[in-house]
Amino acid sequence: MPSEKRARQRALRDLKVAAEEQRVRRRKGIRRGLIALVVAGAIVGIVFGVTSSSGPKTPAASKQPTTSVPVTSSTQATPTSSTQATPTTAPVSHTAIAPTCPPASGATKRVIAFTKAPPTCISTKGVYDAKVVTDVGTFVIRMNAAASPAAVNSFVFLARYHFFNGIVFHRVIPGFVVQGGDPTGTGTGGPGYSFTGNTPPKSCTAKADCYPVWGVALANSSGPATDGSQFFIILPGGQKTLDQEPNYTLFGKVVSGTSVVAKIGAAGSSGGTPKVLHYMKSVTISQVSG
Repeated sequence: MPSEKRARQRALRDLKVAAEEQRVRRRKGIRRGLIALVVAGAIVGIVFGVTSSSGPKTPAASKQPTTSVPVTSSTQATPTSSTQATPTTAPVSHTAIAPTCPPASGATKRVIAFTKAPPTCISTKGVYDAKVVTDVGTFVIRMNAAASPAAVNSFVFLARYHFFNGIVFHRVIPGFVVQGGDPTGTGTGGPGYSFTGNTPPKSCTAKADCYPVWGVALANSSGPATDGSQFFIILPGGQKTLDQEPNYTLFGKVVSGTSVVAKIGAAGSSGGTPKVLHYMKSVTISQVSG
């Protein structure tokens, strides 16, 4: 039989072994816990990263043209200027210049920024046609200066400076409008000036026929006092919405090439971002009468 001394020594060894095994199990448990925390943190980080990058859902654009994108700015994820076509006229001036009336044949260089609104450069009793050549065909806008003198004057002035050449239709909504006229292609740009246009007469408002199909009006940010270079063409169905809030300067109507405008309109989306980006190659002005 083992002596009492040996029994005590054996018991002490057993205690040491048990203590060591407990320490090992504790260390393993701590390691497993740390690993679990690291994995959980990584998963949370991945989920957070995915959620942050996707961002909130963009609301649909409001159906109402404004300078910011016929009527909203970037809710429509509008294309940037890098998507624009190369202008078809020679050198473009990015420095704002003091406006002077260009010759009827057009300026010698393209200008896209001015220090203030232009002087009167047209006959206020004249009728003018704007021939708009696009990448998918040509349409013509007829403008009666007597009905909207400031708007027609500005449009003719800009066209003769080749302002519109190469500019995209940045916001297009089928059944509503086709909008362009922003040299940046973002929906927030303009010519460097604004002016006060005119709203439809009360008689028009009462009859709810202020904005006819294929009519052309100026987009604005807060009313006719903020008219600039952006304009929109009313597609079939769009007049019903616009008549509810006659807040835009109507200055012309497409008199030929409506099928071209319809084709551009069909390439839009409910949010306004074009599925196919179309643009103006050139806009030339001719005086019909007056």
